[in-house]
Amino acid sequence: MSATDAARLRRYNSRKRTNMVATALSLAAMSFGLFWLGWILWETLRLGLDGLNWATVTQMTPPPNEAGGLANAIYGSFIMVLLATCVGTPVGILAGIYLAEFDAKGWLAQATRFVNDILLSAPSIVVGLFIYTVVVAKFKSFSAYAGILALALIVIPVVIRTTENMLLLVPAGLREAAYALGSPKWKVVLLITLKAARAGVITGVLLAVARISGETAPLLFTALSNQFWTTSLSEPMATLPVTIFKFAMSPYENWQKLAWAGVFLITLAVLALNILARVLTRQKH
Repeated sequence: MSATDAARLRRYNSRKRTNMVATALSLAAMSFGLFWLGWILWETLRLGLDGLNWATVTQMTPPPNEAGGLANAIYGSFIMVLLATCVGTPVGILAGIYLAEFDAKGWLAQATRFVNDILLSAPSIVVGLFIYTVVVAKFKSFSAYAGILALALIVIPVVIRTTENMLLLVPAGLREAAYALGSPKWKVVLLITLKAARAGVITGVLLAVARISGETAPLLFTALSNQFWTTSLSEPMATLPVTIFKFAMSPYENWQKLAWAGVFLITLAVLALNILARVLTRQKH
C-alpha cells in the first residue's frame, strides 16, 4: 500500500470514528429527552385520568374536601384564549404582511422586528406585570379583560414572526405574474401571497394558541381567579392554569386530583393543536 493510500485510509477511519461518536451522542441526547418526556406524559395520563370524571367538566371548583369540578375554569380558559387569539391574530398577521410585503428594510420594519424579538424572548411574567401596571392597578380591579390583553400580547409576536417568514417563502414569480396582469398591491397580497402562505400562517396561529393555553404567570397578575361561575369579563375569572397552580400547591387530596385532571385536559388540548399544526404544515409541502 502506497503512502497516499495509507493516508487516505487513516483519514477515512478517523472520519468514521468521528461519525460514530457523533451519532452515538445524538442518539443519547435524543433518548435522554424522550425518556423525560415519556415519564411526564405517563404521569400526566395516570394521575389525570384518576381525577377525571363527568363532574370534572360539569361542576364548579369546590371548597377543600368537597366534591366538585373545573367547569368554571375550563370555561374561563376557553373564553380568554379565544378572545386573546381574536385580538392578537389580526394585529400579528397585518404586521407580518407589512414587514414582508411593504417595508422589508425600512427603519420602521427594523424597529418592529427588534421589538418583536424582545417580546418573543421576554418571560410571560413580564407581560403580566406590564398589564397589571397599566390596566389592573389603574382600574383597581382584576378582570378577564386584563387577562385577555396579557395573552394577546403573547400571541402577537408569534404570529408576526410566522406570518413574515411564511410570506417570504412565497416565490417572487407569483407576485411578478400578478403585477404583470395589472393587479393592485392589496389584491396581490390578499389573493396571491397570503393565500399561498395560508397553511403556514394558520400553523403559527395554532402554535400561539398552544402557548397561551398553559400560561399561568400573566393570569395571576391580571384575571386572578374566581371560585364561582362568571360570564362577566370585567370581573376576576377562573382559568385552568391558575386553578392547577392553586390546587396542586394545596394539601387537600380532592384539589390535587382536580389539578392533575386539569393538567391532563391542557396537555390533551395542546397536543391536539400541535398535531393539527403539523398536519397543516405537511399539507403545505
